[in-house]
Amino acid sequence: MQASPSPKAYTEVEPHGASPKVCQLCRKCHTDALKRRCNLSSVALCAGTTHLNTDFQLECTLRETLSFSGVGLHSGAPANLRLVPAPAGSGIVFRRSDLDNYEIPAIGRNVAKVSYATSLMRQGVLISTTEHLLSALIGLGVDNVICEIDNLEVPILDGSSQPYVSAIQMAGLRQQRRKREYLRILKPVEVREGEGPGSKFIGVYPGPGYAIDYTIDFPAPIGQDRFTGDLETGAYADLIAPARTFGFREDEARLRDMGLIRGASEASAIIIGSGRIQNGPLRFPDEFVRHKVLDLIGDLALAGRRLWGSVVAHRAGHAMHTALVQRLLRDRSAWELATMPIPKTVATPARAPQATRRPAWVAA
Repeated sequence: MQASPSPKAYTEVEPHGASPKVCQLCRKCHTDALKRRCNLSSVALCAGTTHLNTDFQLECTLRETLSFSGVGLHSGAPANLRLVPAPAGSGIVFRRSDLDNYEIPAIGRNVAKVSYATSLMRQGVLISTTEHLLSALIGLGVDNVICEIDNLEVPILDGSSQPYVSAIQMAGLRQQRRKREYLRILKPVEVREGEGPGSKFIGVYPGPGYAIDYTIDFPAPIGQDRFTGDLETGAYADLIAPARTFGFREDEARLRDMGLIRGASEASAIIIGSGRIQNGPLRFPDEFVRHKVLDLIGDLALAGRRLWGSVVAHRAGHAMHTALVQRLLRDRSAWELATMPIPKTVATPARAPQATRRPAWVAA
């Protein structure tokens, strides 16, 4: 699947310490022995300026309001969503337009029930299934936005974050006069569940960029898989956003009895049944693990700022992702707020990455 071209794209210098124009997200997939690199450049969506006249990365918001409509994955309820530009320092805030514009900031202390999706709640007001939207916003560097919605669940759309990403790319971002603060990791923080082969684990560690190493282990035909990469390379739109959510046909009746997946369809999820994919083809040979990375980025957005460090996860999920956020935020010695310097440079208009520049992915 191709990412929508962005006519307003500009080239940008890579984050401090990174190798220029090297896409580390192109490392790996089914085996550590398979290492590929592509020539995708880091693309800045912040238009409206032809040079970076600051020593630090700045916050961004949307250049215009964007609208989406669809049904919730679990509730099946129709919802209309508007992404509205917000002032610098606002962060990402959900607004229930059907409940007197009640606002719920997308931060760790508002995390509610977490099982098959991530939900936020404040004073009894709920926003459900936030992870795909939050992933798109963090993945593209949107710091400040009002997510205005007229129902309790964010629409699932095609089951990925691609629809949000495509719309944001076409609209572009507006740079704001405030330094972007990162949550820089100072020491390891880990969450573990169980012992032995069936154990689960997630941890965050000091390091440059926003490195992710994610391993999954599901029944056939998914099996074990691993993806490693760095969000700071700017390749989120091409390599993570198109990856869709997935589910097993054998679980359908049980989940519906629990009041879940009432909005699921073959148009919004990869369906697996009788040991095969029922509504292929896949967008990537390793689409399943890429979607888990997509979910992880969205859930860790609830730290309130983009991370600067390294995340390792093994058989984790929404509950462990958000447990890591809460444990991290409770330990004030484990992180600091930091602005990240960038070299001064003159930016020139650049073509958006084309499909022919995508690396050839090979299944093991």
